[in-house]
Amino acid sequence: MNTSADLLNELRIDRSAPPPAPNRRGLWIGLAIAGAVALLGGGAYVMFRGTPGPEVHVAEVQAIGAGGNAAVLDATGYVVARRMATVSSKITGKVREVRIEEGQHVNAGDIMATLDPVDADAQRSLAVSQLEASRSQIAGVQAQLRDAEANAARLSSLASQQLVSKAQYSLAVAQRDALRAQLVTARRTAQVSSANLRIAGNGLDNTVVRAPFSGVIIAKAAQPGEIVSPLSAGGGFTRTGIGTIVDMESLEVEVDVGESYIGRVKPGMPVVSMLNAYPDWKIPGEVIAIIPTADRGKATVKVRVGLSQHDARVVPDMGVRVSFLERETPKASKAPSALVPSTAIVDRNGKDVAFVVEGDAAKATVKLRAVQLGRTLGDDREVLSGLQGGERVVIEPPADLADGASVRIAKDADAAATE
Repeated sequence: MNTSADLLNELRIDRSAPPPAPNRRGLWIGLAIAGAVALLGGGAYVMFRGTPGPEVHVAEVQAIGAGGNAAVLDATGYVVARRMATVSSKITGKVREVRIEEGQHVNAGDIMATLDPVDADAQRSLAVSQLEASRSQIAGVQAQLRDAEANAARLSSLASQQLVSKAQYSLAVAQRDALRAQLVTARRTAQVSSANLRIAGNGLDNTVVRAPFSGVIIAKAAQPGEIVSPLSAGGGFTRTGIGTIVDMESLEVEVDVGESYIGRVKPGMPVVSMLNAYPDWKIPGEVIAIIPTADRGKATVKVRVGLSQHDARVVPDMGVRVSFLERETPKASKAPSALVPSTAIVDRNGKDVAFVVEGDAAKATVKLRAVQLGRTLGDDREVLSGLQGGERVVIEPPADLADGASVRIAKDADAAATE
């Protein structure tokens, strides 16, 4: 049994013994606790910061009506030429030479092609020979007539002296009158021959195909060696034209306007035309005329629109979007309004709103704007207040998109909005 002295000796520290080995268990426990704290802190930061915003498409707000003219109607149509012709020859013949190419500018009277003139030359040579023969006949009859007139005059004096019989004198007068009639016939025959020569000359000229007016060649339809005919008598092996020429100064726009909206269109009304190929180019113009007939199948009325600018970029059959503008009144002009896609306007708590994008593509947020809507213009809506030209709005905003939310702008939408 241990005594109290033995117990005290066991509690005494032995300083001569070597130090004990360090215990690393506590170190690993500390590192594990620190890692857990860091992980929890990062998760809390992510939860506080929020997930990346949704990707949205944007559109730029277009300012309209700044000059007092607002669009009352939009329509689509095509560029057409009032003067366009497929040029052909007046006669049937074989093409000898073609002097046109697509895109070439020609003036009125320029030679576009020539036909083989062999037949026309032969016909003209025959007409020349006939005219010369007629003129020779006139000369022969004139010589005979001079002799007959002299004979009749001589016999007239002899008959008055009763030196010759009256029958002989009457025969001389008859010969003279007959030669006078032959001379008239010969001269008329010469006139006919001269007319035939002119016709033969026209036939020779018809072998040359000329431009009827100044313009640009848009199609070349024939080649040397082919047969052309205005009547297409040879079937599929016969060409009916040399080429097609368009007067670019006569270009205008034809649009189809719905019957229910035609009352808004008036002759002389100002318009702005935008080609599908150049959507940023606005061409001013005005309404030329409203064609007084309707298309039963499409329920539309055709409207002719003139272009105030003539440019080489405008070519026939291009697609065009036309905005019909109301005339500016001498009174106070309207405040500028804006035009946005209809899909950018949504309803929030019974109000029409739009989400305006602020910032760049890397760090963008949206602001909720209440808007006052105007007319519906095609796929767009007129905004009377709440938006300004040049701002960007979200197209088809998500239902959970809120004011001040972060968004990611789609690359294609951002590029289109910054063009």
